[in-house]
Amino acid sequence: MTSIDRLSPLPEQFASDNYSGICPEALDYMLRANEGAAPAYGNDIWTEQASNRFREMFETDCEVFFVFNGTAANSLSLAALCQSYHSVICHEVAHIETDECGAPEFASNGSKLLLGKGENGKLTPESIASIATRRDDLHYPKPKVVSLTQATELGTIYSIDELQAIKEVAQQHKLRIHMDGARFANAIAATGHSPAELSWKAGVDVLCFCGTKNGMAIGEAILFFDKALAEDFAYRCKQAGQLASKMRFIAAPWLGLLETGAWLKNAQHANRCAEYLEKQLLQLEEVEILCPRQVNGVFVELPQAVIESLQSKNWLFYTFIGSGGVRFMCSWASTFERIDRLVGDIKEALVTSRGTYALR
Repeated sequence: MTSIDRLSPLPEQFASDNYSGICPEALDYMLRANEGAAPAYGNDIWTEQASNRFREMFETDCEVFFVFNGTAANSLSLAALCQSYHSVICHEVAHIETDECGAPEFASNGSKLLLGKGENGKLTPESIASIATRRDDLHYPKPKVVSLTQATELGTIYSIDELQAIKEVAQQHKLRIHMDGARFANAIAATGHSPAELSWKAGVDVLCFCGTKNGMAIGEAILFFDKALAEDFAYRCKQAGQLASKMRFIAAPWLGLLETGAWLKNAQHANRCAEYLEKQLLQLEEVEILCPRQVNGVFVELPQAVIESLQSKNWLFYTFIGSGGVRFMCSWASTFERIDRLVGDIKEALVTSRGTYALR
């Protein structure tokens, strides 16, 4: 028996959509790209076709770049919008603030993140204006960019009206708009709006579109809707170690998602699974929903004894939301059967910990 024979697959989990494997469409196109040789460093037909698909999908002649991961996408795109003496306005729970180890500041040689508040993970025009006008002296980093996450870190969506209001305040204060689209596909699936409507038509200058959470093994796309902002960006990617020599193996899976429509189908499925999970959990008296569920994540508060019981049964999930807060995240590969198993274990733990189980 080889070492690989001894490796057993992990049962489906709800910690993150990053836990899922590669969807069939992305894998199929990657295997096609593996046939024969191709020019290196993005000078291949796969990269060209994937870029053109993005332009068709977003209804505009944008500049498209591919990098390995979301941290690089966010950090490099923000660095392209900022000088070191500038600042970026973002929500206090934004991924660039809480989970990227200072990478945006590092990539920009020091652009400071200025944190704003807002319910359910969303910045408001008022909070942006308050930060933008806080000071205007040379001793303070000049606000230059607003960074929005769509969908947010708490699984909520900026509506078209909200984006338009933010666009107005950004224009008033001469701020660029960056969008962290880690779950942009899920937001599109939930709203029914077109990619253009939720991005450049609503004032977004740069979008980081995630492929990893949408069914790919690796790879993010950076779309500059204002092409002037992308000047020399290829050099920035190269310097940061983000220019893949075999770029076709990032671009081809993207083409698989875009050409077949799997990018939207995968997001729709993940959202439906989260909706199903939420409905099951809402029947449990002891479970409290913490945030409105709008995409593929369900945020709940559970008794500590229930959390420990689930962990003892090898369920993996995040508890970074505070005492009792749990995030369950669905993916393109989630199944209703596994969701039923999770809910069943929650019910069993509630019976054990409370001595009763009540339906609303």
